[in-house]
Amino acid sequence: MRTTKAMVAVLVTALLIGTAAPAGAGLLSGSDSEETSSYDDPFFLNWPTYLLATTPDTYVASESDECKKGHLNCVDRVIREMTKRFNALGCDHDSTFAFTYLLTTEEYRRAVEDPEFFTDNAFINHQDAVFADYYFEQLDDWDRGAIGEVSPAWRIAFDSAERQRVSGTGNVFLGMNAHVNRDLPFVLADIGLVKPDGTSRKPDHDRVNDFLAATNQYLLAEAAKFLDPTLDDGDIPGTSIDNSVMVQALVAWREQAWRNAERLVAAPTPEARDRVAEEIEQVAAAEALLIRTAFSYTPLHTLLGMGPSQRNAFCEANFRTR
Repeated sequence: MRTTKAMVAVLVTALLIGTAAPAGAGLLSGSDSEETSSYDDPFFLNWPTYLLATTPDTYVASESDECKKGHLNCVDRVIREMTKRFNALGCDHDSTFAFTYLLTTEEYRRAVEDPEFFTDNAFINHQDAVFADYYFEQLDDWDRGAIGEVSPAWRIAFDSAERQRVSGTGNVFLGMNAHVNRDLPFVLADIGLVKPDGTSRKPDHDRVNDFLAATNQYLLAEAAKFLDPTLDDGDIPGTSIDNSVMVQALVAWREQAWRNAERLVAAPTPEARDRVAEEIEQVAAAEALLIRTAFSYTPLHTLLGMGPSQRNAFCEANFRTR
């Protein structure tokens, strides 16, 4: 099936791009490689935890005042805002990414109820709120017609949804790409890569991958029930290999985002930082174009009952608010 082959192609591309570690990266030894969690999956390897961090050791306070104290009710506010926006989107093709992002944040909310899930839960709550705001602002700029304020990767994602150019899986990947490959490096650089004691926040960054792997086990299948029935066409019944392969693309992108944040922070001049920022924008946009091509609708999709009109009819008949 074309959708499944396209998914595999994008995943392989993402893994090849994302796993290119910078100079100085290597394997860790010792107890760090033996960490277990309630989110363990026999086919999921949280491989970034095995890479040597190359972060600076100078603490810089977060530049954002959003959820500065990191209270758990900040996460609840984010979930309420995501829920409101998803309900308003209805059967718009933007809703597939909005829904998967909402489910991921709900899974994060469950994970962070454990006070020891991260080494600094409050700070990750702060990051969660700042990260979501990046998405909200891009979506709001697009909706009010301020296209010049929308980053190229998000522009491609929103335009593809508005024109109904790609499958539901394509919409999810375009949103993930824009939010992780484009937004996340700037978020990480803005809030800081180092704790006040000079240690790296990278272990907590990598810990996010554990609950992402758990969410991915039901994410597309849940969305396929009422948004786009083709969303779970890549599932391999009776295994979790398909879920593990898919989440590795996201893990690779998140590793790349951290390394790009390091580059932003390490830039010696504003001009150098601008060059890094422009490269981040260009790479995310190029990835978006690849995804759009891989998941574009064709006349064959319509012939097989998998085109945009059939997707719209399915959603209109099955959509439910949260």
